[in-house]
Amino acid sequence: MTSTEASTGVPFTLNGEDFEADNGELLIDAAERHGVHIPRFCHHPRMKPVGMCRMCLVEVDTGRGPALQPSCMLPVTPEMKVETESEATKQAQDGVLEFLLANHPLDCPVCDKGGECPLQDNAYAYGPGESRFVEEKRHFEKPIPISDLVHLDRERCILCDRCTRFASEVAGDPLIHFIDRGSQTQVNTFPDHPFSSYFSGNTVQICPVGALTAAPYRFKARPWDLEAVESTSMIDTAGARVVLQSSQDKLVRILGVDSDAVNWSWLSDKDRFIYEANTSENRIVEPRIWSNDTHRSVRWTEATKVAARALRIDPERVAAIGGARLSLESQYAWTKLLKGVIGTDNADAQLGDGIPGALVLGVERATIAHACQPGSVIVLVGPDPKEELPTLYLRLRHAVVEDGVKLVEITPRATSLSELASVRLRATPGTVGQVVNAIVTESFDQPIGGVDGSRLRAAHRLLTSDSPVTMVFGRSNLAESARYIADAVGGIKRLREDAAFLPALRRGNVHGALEMGLTPGFLPGAVRNRRSVFGNWASTPDFEGKDTDGILRAAVAGDIDTLVLLGADPMADFPDRQLAEEALDNVGTIIAVDTFLTESSRRSDIVLPAAMFGEHDGTFLNLERRLSPIRAKVTAPGLCRPDWMIAAELSLAVGPDLGFASLDELRAEMSQVIGSLEDLDWDALASADDGPIIVPRRNWDLEFGDPAALPAVSSYGFRLVVDRKLWDEGTMIQESASLAKLAPRAELRLSPADVQLMELSNQTHVTVDQGEVSFDLPFVADPAVAPRTAWLPARLPGFDVRRLLAAGRSITNVRLRIPDHGESDHDGGSEVRHG
Repeated sequence: MTSTEASTGVPFTLNGEDFEADNGELLIDAAERHGVHIPRFCHHPRMKPVGMCRMCLVEVDTGRGPALQPSCMLPVTPEMKVETESEATKQAQDGVLEFLLANHPLDCPVCDKGGECPLQDNAYAYGPGESRFVEEKRHFEKPIPISDLVHLDRERCILCDRCTRFASEVAGDPLIHFIDRGSQTQVNTFPDHPFSSYFSGNTVQICPVGALTAAPYRFKARPWDLEAVESTSMIDTAGARVVLQSSQDKLVRILGVDSDAVNWSWLSDKDRFIYEANTSENRIVEPRIWSNDTHRSVRWTEATKVAARALRIDPERVAAIGGARLSLESQYAWTKLLKGVIGTDNADAQLGDGIPGALVLGVERATIAHACQPGSVIVLVGPDPKEELPTLYLRLRHAVVEDGVKLVEITPRATSLSELASVRLRATPGTVGQVVNAIVTESFDQPIGGVDGSRLRAAHRLLTSDSPVTMVFGRSNLAESARYIADAVGGIKRLREDAAFLPALRRGNVHGALEMGLTPGFLPGAVRNRRSVFGNWASTPDFEGKDTDGILRAAVAGDIDTLVLLGADPMADFPDRQLAEEALDNVGTIIAVDTFLTESSRRSDIVLPAAMFGEHDGTFLNLERRLSPIRAKVTAPGLCRPDWMIAAELSLAVGPDLGFASLDELRAEMSQVIGSLEDLDWDALASADDGPIIVPRRNWDLEFGDPAALPAVSSYGFRLVVDRKLWDEGTMIQESASLAKLAPRAELRLSPADVQLMELSNQTHVTVDQGEVSFDLPFVADPAVAPRTAWLPARLPGFDVRRLLAAGRSITNVRLRIPDHGESDHDGGSEVRHG
C-alpha cells in the first residue's frame, strides 16, 4: 500500500506548504494545529461556528480561483490552497477591525479585560493602526447587572455571539439574546428574566472583549498582577480542571481549563466564585479549646496534647465523620491514624446521604467520555446532575443533544435532562429497584411504582440494544433508603454484564475518601480489612466499624467517647437533624478539623484549623477514578495547616508516628502500600493534561442481594422527595459574599393534579403532617413533580426539611391538608404539635 493510500487525512496547502487536515476539520482549526494562527472573535472550538465577526477571513482557492472566505465556517477540502498573509487577507482584516472599533470605547486602562483582550491583541497585530471615523461613538447605560454575578457593558460588545451561543447550545439556558436591529443591535436579557444560569461565569471567560465582567472580580486586579497555577476544583466529584489566579497572596479569580476528559473549560458558577470563602473574616485561623463556656485560642502543642488524650482510648469508642474535602494524601494520613494507629474502623466520609462504600468501590467504573460516546445509552438513576454535578450535566447534555446518545431517566421527579430523555420513568419513591427489576424480567403487564408497561418496554428495548450502556447512579431522594438505588444497580448489572457505572456522589473528593479507606470495612486501595498486616502499618482494626448513621446512634447510646469531625457538619448535613443533635450532645469529646465554625464545630471541645482549597498541595480523585493535581496558590492564614500534617502531629502525640514528615515521603508510602499507585509518577501528574485513571486491586467481589420488597403505599399520604439545589445554605456558599444570597426560599412543590384534587388553588400554604409534628409551608404547583409525591429540597432558607426525616426509615410519607388558620401563623415553617 502506498503512503497516499494509507493516509486518512485531507491534503491541503497553507501559505505554500503542504499539510493534512482531519476529515471534516474546519480550516481555522487545521491551521492552528499546524502552527498558523488565524485571528478570530466569534470562533470557539467547543461551540458551533457561526461566522459572525468575519475576522477570520482568509484567501482560499478551491479550484475556481482565490476568494476571501471565513475560515471558521469552511471545512478543509482536498487540494485546497490557503493564504493567510496575502494582501487581500490583510486588507480584509484591517477593514473588519476598523468597523469593530468604530463604536468600541477606548477605555482599555480601566477595562477588566485590558491586558488579556483578543480585540487589543488583534488590533495591534492585524489592525490598520488608525481609524477614519471621527463621529462620536454610541453610548449606553453601563454597566447593567444582568445577574447577581455578571455585569454587561453594551458599548464594548462586538456582537460575536459567543455568550448567546453558550447559553443556548451548551448550558441550555437561553436567557441572553440579541435584541433590537441595525446599529442598535445589542446583547441583553429580556425584562424580568435575569441571566440566572448556573453557568453564567463561562460567558465572562469566553467574551473576547470586556462586555461581560464578573462582579466578584470586577476591578480587583489587573492581568499583569496575577500569578497563576493549574489545579482541580474540589466543589463536587467531577473534578473540573481550573486555573487559580492570585494577587497579593489572595485568590481573586478561577478560570476553567479545557480538559478534554472532564470539563471542556466549562465551570459552574459555584466552582468559579467559591474562592471568596478563602478570605472570609470567619475563617478559623488558630487552634481552640473549649474552656469556661467558650472557645479560647491555644498553641498547636497544647491542642494536640489535649486531642491525643481523647484519642488514646478503646478504639471501638472512637469515631470519625467526614473527609470528603481533604486531598488524597490527607485522606490516607487520616485513615492510617484512625485505622493503623488508633485502631478504630468507625470512619465514614458520606454523612448518610451517599451510597454504600462497597457498592461505589465495587462497580466497573466508566469514564465520562465512555458514557458520552456517540450512539450509547445512559441510564440516570440519581439526582438532577445540573443541581449536584453541573460539570457532568454539561457533558451529558452535549452527548444527548449533539452525539445521539439515548437517555433513560428513572427518577422520582423530572430533572434538567428530562426533556431530552428518550424514556422517562417517574418511579414512586422507594420503587426504583422494583422498576428496574421489572425492566430486567420483562414484567410489562401491570404498572410498577407508577410506571406503565409501555414505558418499561421502551426502556427494555434501549437497554438490550447493541449500544454501550452506562448507568449514572446516586441518591435522588434523601427521604428514602439507599438500598433501593443499590437494587437498581444490581438490576442493570444482571441485564447487561458489560454495563459500566458512574457513581453520582456530590461531596468533593469523596471518591478519594472511599479509595483511601474512610469508610467502614476498608483500607486504602479499596482493600477489605482482613485484620492482617497492611504495608508498614502497626496494626489494622479488629472489628467491623459503623457508618455515619451507626456512629451517631452509638453516640446517643453512650458508646462513642471521642468523635472526630473532618470538615463535616452533621448538624447541618446529616439527613436526620434530631439524631445528629442528640449524638453531638452525648459525645464526651468532639475534635473538629475545619475551616469555619459550623453548627457542629461550635459544639466541639477542640478545634484544629485546616488549610483550604488553593492553600495546600495534593491530589484529587474524581468520579471516574481519574487523578488530578490540587495545587497551592496562596498562603494559608494564621496557623492553618494541611490536614495530613494535622494527622501527623496527632499521631506523634498519640504514638506511634505515622512515618512521614513531608508530602513526598507521604506519597512514597502511598505508592508502596497501595497497588494501584505503585507506578504513579507524582511529579508528572502535576503537568498531565487529563490525569491517569487508577484501577484498584480489590481482594473481594461485589455481591447483590434480591431487590427489597415494594414499600406499602398509603392511600392518603404523599411520598416525600428531598434532594439538593446548587445554591443552598452550605457553609462555603454562605461564606462567599457573592453567592450567599442566591439560595431560593424553601417551598413545597406538588403536582398540579394534586393541587386541583385537594382544592388548594386558592391557598398559598399547605400543612404538612409527619407523625406528631406538622408545619405550614408555602407551596407551588410544579409539573416536574409526580402525582402523590411532594418535593422539598434540603438546606434552603425558610425551612429545614430534615425535621420531617428520620434515619433508618425506608421511605417518608407525609400528609397534606388545607391549613387551619386557628392553629398556626403560616410563616413558612411554624411547628404545630398535636396531643
